[in-house]
Amino acid sequence: MTVVYQLMLDTAGSCGAQPEGAVRGAVAEGGPEVALVVLSKVEQRLDAVRAVLGGGQVTEVAAAVGVSRQTLHSWVTRYLLEGVGGLADRSHVPNLCPHRTSETVRVQVAELRRQHPRWGAKRIRMELLKHPVEGETVPAVATVNRILIRLGLVSPRKRKRPKDSYRRWERPGPMQLWQLDIVGGVWLVDVTTGEMREAKVVTGVDDHSRYCVSARVVERATGRQVCLAFAEALVRFGIPEEVLTDIQTRWCPEVPGSSGRRCEDRGVRHPFIVVA
Repeated sequence: MTVVYQLMLDTAGSCGAQPEGAVRGAVAEGGPEVALVVLSKVEQRLDAVRAVLGGGQVTEVAAAVGVSRQTLHSWVTRYLLEGVGGLADRSHVPNLCPHRTSETVRVQVAELRRQHPRWGAKRIRMELLKHPVEGETVPAVATVNRILIRLGLVSPRKRKRPKDSYRRWERPGPMQLWQLDIVGGVWLVDVTTGEMREAKVVTGVDDHSRYCVSARVVERATGRQVCLAFAEALVRFGIPEEVLTDIQTRWCPEVPGSSGRRCEDRGVRHPFIVVA
């Protein structure tokens, strides 16, 4: 709300309390002494309500006060129901929050942490599940962690690095960089014996377009199989400027026949990333 000043007049030469319906506006020279007083929020709202009840347009009064029409309507309603006291600021805390964790559970979380200082939110929640309080819902791990933080029993985790420190790898154009990796999770079933074994997938993605250039399934991710999958991608899509992989013997240029050696032979730069 915009700060509103009101002129206070005192014919005796000193500024005193403002009478009801005091004059506002400029005072001519030679008149009584003038003082500016900041109107409180309740006084400003009361003036706006009186303007509306006196026949003023809600849109114009709301624009002059700097609030929305809905807010002004709520002021008028509260004034008619509760009088001037209804125009005071109110708390925005909801009267009822069904998902709020009860005081009993918060005390139980705090006691478990004090008895076992090395326990985290997951372990404390596990103990709550083992010994639940009748009629109480066991909170989630995130809720238990927030309780511990608010009680000062644990320190909130700080981000190791700010977001603006991360360097994006995306290249400005296609075929400038391929990202190659070997992933698992593909299971093959022997139809005769029923035995299952996990296969590997040699994957490749163009860094700029995110287009999949390789998705070859191999039984074992040996250097030869990886090299053949990489060669197929080169024949089909062409030769990229760079190839990015992690440090494994299957990509290492020191291993004869590996993809690293093939990159060197074809003039492709092959940087590595270190997986911690």
